[in-house]
Amino acid sequence: MLNYLWGFMIIIGIIVGVFKGNIADVGNAAITSSKEAVTLCISMLGIMAMWTGMMQIARKCGLVASFTKALRPIIRFLFPDLPKGHVVNEYIASNMIANILGLGWAATPMGLMAMRELKKLNADSDIASFDMCTLLIVNISSLQLIPVNIMAYRSQYGSVNPAEILMAGIIATCISTLAGLIFATTARRLRRRNNRRG
Repeated sequence: MLNYLWGFMIIIGIIVGVFKGNIADVGNAAITSSKEAVTLCISMLGIMAMWTGMMQIARKCGLVASFTKALRPIIRFLFPDLPKGHVVNEYIASNMIANILGLGWAATPMGLMAMRELKKLNADSDIASFDMCTLLIVNISSLQLIPVNIMAYRSQYGSVNPAEILMAGIIATCISTLAGLIFATTARRLRRRNNRRG
């Protein structure tokens, strides 16, 4: 679907450029943007390597395990149907920790592994369980204390103070996460209430 959307936007951009007589500018912008994209990818690769390395150090020194233990009450509240000793709890905790630290790249593999385990617990059904939906909401809303991605983009494009948006990012992601959690817990309770009535 995204391929069609991007393709549509590119075609519309070319058509508008032709009708406005700016097709040369469109071509120049495409070349310049390609160069910027490569430069940005190299910058992001360095930042990703640094933070992923820090995540591995945190894992080796037991910091991730401590965070996982601290997150158990939250995981228990958000995912009440999960078995206590199941490996999916660790995957969910690692996903949440990576997101909190702004490491979306590190969060994605953990989220995928958690989804795989949740699907197994859901009897490999093609219909997502409430736990799967809740994980998706938590992952998308992405509470971040350190918005590494945005700070890296700001640095790449010459921001004087890339970390200036730190507080705004924390407030915005707190609000989005809270809204997501309210929705997920309310939907779960309504479903259980409907099941009891049915």
